[in-house]
Order: sequence, then structure tokens, then C-alpha cells
Amino acid sequence: MVRIRVLVVDDHRIFAESLAAALAAEPDVDVSAAGSGPAALRCLDRAATEGRRFDVLLVDADLGGAHVPNGHGPGVRPAVPVPEGGEDGLVDGISLVAGVRSAQPGVRIVVLAAKDDPRRAALALQAGASGWVAKDCSLSRLLTVIRGVLRDETHLPPALLTGVLRELTAARKHRTESERLVESLTPREREVLRCMVAGLGRKAVADRLFLSPHTVRTHMQNVLGKLGVHSTLAAVALARRAGVGPVDLGQALSGDVVERGGQLA
Repeated sequence: MVRIRVLVVDDHRIFAESLAAALAAEPDVDVSAAGSGPAALRCLDRAATEGRRFDVLLVDADLGGAHVPNGHGPGVRPAVPVPEGGEDGLVDGISLVAGVRSAQPGVRIVVLAAKDDPRRAALALQAGASGWVAKDCSLSRLLTVIRGVLRDETHLPPALLTGVLRELTAARKHRTESERLVESLTPREREVLRCMVAGLGRKAVADRLFLSPHTVRTHMQNVLGKLGVHSTLAAVALARRAGVGPVDLGQALSGDVVERGGQLA
């Protein structure tokens, strides 16, 4: 019998332990529970190291008490950095989905939600989740979803389908517009934008690209103007919708000119 390894991630201990116990009664399911995002990531890393990877994660949508405010634009937030050696870092459910799918793409993830929310369900799917299930669903329904996502199926409550499709269509439209705006930037302005996405300030960008702070300031102003936004935060959000990732801080940019005697504008 092929056994399914499941990790329940929920910071409500009674719920997590009760769900784990119910799933463990199934003859083909091995289940563990984690009470936080950092704890889940450690469980995943340890299991991978020991050669017994989890097949499915069941993740609380409200993990850490966090959710995506209605004021945020469409798109997927980056995974929240997790401090080493402790569980202090709060990792919300959607961010955990994105982080796990990036690190271990073979793991299937189902989000458990206390209420139906088309926008957050769409965000979960964009982050890499394979399903969105109500916490008050039956055990048989949850088992059907678990086995279904392992067959590469996507599961959503029927009542959410129309709303989720609407959200995904809107997100695609925003992404297309964002991509068009980013394409209007010069190669140097795109490098500056990637530095901004990485969270670098003006001086750090200047040091990295061997430019003067004044030149970087001009590039940043040009970036904001061409993107039609008024703040670095808004520029970073638009860049992420367009698929622009942060610059790799461990490597020099391909366009960098490592020549201390002069500066490239």
C-alpha cells in the first residue's frame, strides 16, 4: 500500500491535533502536525534530509492571524523570511504556500479556510496551492481533495469558482499592464528596479552599480515616473505583478561595470 504523508499546519492546537488524529485513522495516511510556519518549514527540511518527504500540506489560511488586506493589489506576496533557530517569525498561510512551492515543488498544498473568500483563494492558487477547502467540510471530502491533488487535480468549493475565476482574470489583466510598463524601462532602470525589489536603499544601489547617489536618485525618479506610481512600495508591488524578481545580492549584475575609475550612468 502506498502511504500518503500529510503535514497539518495550524496554530490552533486543538484543531490541528484533532484533524491529525482523524486522518491518522486512515490506513494509507501518515500524518504529523506543526503549530507555525517556521515549525512547518523545519519539519519539511528534516523530512527531506531523511528521505521521507511529505506529499501534502494542509495549511491554515489564517496562520499566524495574518491575512492579505483588501487594499493590496492582485498578486502573490513573497515568502516571509523566517528567523533561524526559533518560531518568532510569523509566516502567514499564503506566504508559506509560496515558500514551500518554491523550495519543494513536489509537495501539494491544500489551504484550509474558516470562510470562503474568492480573492484569497485566488491568491492561494497563484502562490501554488492545489486546493482551497472549508474547515467545516467532512473528513471524507477532505480525503477526496488530498487524494485528488496528488493526481494533479485542483479543488475549489463550487460556490467559489465564479469569484476565483474573476479574481484570476483581473490579476492577469493587471500583470499584463504591469509587464507593459516595465518594458518601457531602460536596461539600467530595470537593474535599479530589481535592486528596489530586493529592498536596497539609494546608497546601497549606488555602491552595487558603481553609480553616484545622485544618479541613482535620478534613475529611481525615472522608474517611478514611467511606472506611473508615487512611491518605492508601489513600484515594488507593480514589479512583482510583472514577474520582476529581486536582484541576487550574492552576485554581481550582468550589466555591472566593475571599474572603480569611472561610473556607468
